[in-house]
Amino acid sequence: MTKAFKIVVLAKQVPDTRNVGKNAMKEDGTVNRAALPAIFNPEDMNALEQALRIKDKYPESKVLLLTMGPGRAADIIREGLYRGADGGILLTDRKFAGADTLATSYAISMALKKIDPDLIFAGRQAIDGDTAQVGPQVAQKLDLPQITYAEEVLEIDKTKIQVKRRLERGIEIVESSIPIVITVHATAPECRPRNAKQLMKFKHARTLSEEHDNEHNSYLPLYTMDYLKIEEWGVNEIGGDEKNYGLSGSPTKVKKIENIVFQAKESKKLSSSVQDMDSLMKELIASHTIG
Repeated sequence: MTKAFKIVVLAKQVPDTRNVGKNAMKEDGTVNRAALPAIFNPEDMNALEQALRIKDKYPESKVLLLTMGPGRAADIIREGLYRGADGGILLTDRKFAGADTLATSYAISMALKKIDPDLIFAGRQAIDGDTAQVGPQVAQKLDLPQITYAEEVLEIDKTKIQVKRRLERGIEIVESSIPIVITVHATAPECRPRNAKQLMKFKHARTLSEEHDNEHNSYLPLYTMDYLKIEEWGVNEIGGDEKNYGLSGSPTKVKKIENIVFQAKESKKLSSSVQDMDSLMKELIASHTIG
């Protein structure tokens, strides 16, 4: 019997905080999202690649992207489709607004209960929050085992999976039962580029909201081509207790945000000599920069 897995990749659209300029923060200390391009969270891309590698080995497997956000977050589902994913679901509802990691993981876990996947992949953390909490919280809410800091899936069958983890001082090989939640480290292989055939097939994929807003100006009839549908789920579709969504389900309260800009005050020119390298290492160790 051919092995096949139902795989969900949790993905997030984030502001590109790797390229922060002077207008990246507002006067009140919040992120000026309009000044930063929205991108596919980098470690979620690494997670997608791990899912696609399993699909390469077991072609009957299905890879589904799941993201939560406003309508524009459908862009990263399309990006995943271009790279080999089979479909996507956008969790979008005004009742999700203002969610912290706890409320976000609750909404995602409710959606995952409906999907019932074999494998759940996610990036270790998002570059806008850097909390690394959503993946583990989802695992806890679903009462599933979890592997964090994953770098590579080594072996997999219908009952267990073996994964290489990248830790601070080395690597670790671990094995777990399936289903499971796996969060993927940035040292994992980068995601493959867009596939030209996938791009042509899915370039008109869109949500029902985008169809009604005519954002894509597509002449293709969405309702007659199921593979072009990006599903939208809200509270009505995933159920659950509404008080656990959005602001009401978010115990995290931000008291203060401070914008700190680092500026170089001095520089040092070094030659490639052993003496200069030795001097630099002693200076860095003495200042506790390293060591």
